[in-house]
Amino acid sequence: MLTCVIRYHIDPTKRDQFAQYARNWGQAIPRCGADLIGYYAPHEGSSTLAYGIYNVESLAEYEAYRARLSADPLGRENYEFAQKERFLLREDRTWLCRVSDPHGAFQPKGTT
Repeated sequence: MLTCVIRYHIDPTKRDQFAQYARNWGQAIPRCGADLIGYYAPHEGSSTLAYGIYNVESLAEYEAYRARLSADPLGRENYEFAQKERFLLREDRTWLCRVSDPHGAFQPKGTT
């Protein structure tokens, strides 16, 4: 399992648009095959950093998911909405793999 963490730099005057964008992905992402953990908007501290987090089985599954998302009507609309409203200033993706459970019970393959 891989976790994709998307760090967004957003226009702080367009937080409502980002929230709508996030709600739209909340419908489209699971429908297209990824396990959405959630979208997070600024609350305290930075007013420009927001995050989207979801899981996929593998990078190959990610590619298939992205193809489904691009073909999804709401997915296409959401891409266009972001381009039109220009609330996303920057977007960075980081891929992570879990190496522990919250209480240290998880044992990755090949470890003791």
